[in-house]
Amino acid sequence: MNHKHKHSQAREFAMQFLYQCECEKLYYFSKARFREFAHNFKVPAGIYSFTEALAERSLNQKDEADKKIEAVSRHWSVMRMPSIDRCVLRMACSEIEINGTPRKVIINEAIELAKKFGTKDSGSFVNGVLDRV
Repeated sequence: MNHKHKHSQAREFAMQFLYQCECEKLYYFSKARFREFAHNFKVPAGIYSFTEALAERSLNQKDEADKKIEAVSRHWSVMRMPSIDRCVLRMACSEIEINGTPRKVIINEAIELAKKFGTKDSGSFVNGVLDRV
């Protein structure tokens, strides 16, 4: 499995974990909860660390990400957005802050996750918000 594909797979698992946390109203990172998720969803060992770091960073920086998202999303509070869109946007915002992965790659991956798991409009919505962040 190549590096790019591993990070794509890790982003997908991290987004699913974030969505699960959102549904359970768990707005902080729990190592035990992540371990349970990783076991249940069979997160491969080769991407475990990156997935965990991305999920942890996304939850720890949720408030900062929400402020950035709301500053650029016209007429939409973060809590009015569909849960999947909210999770994808928060994760992308937190990952953009890390130097290493090109911004364009993070945005494209976020759009693909939104299209795969969100509504028919999620891809273009996430694209529009992240272009302005």
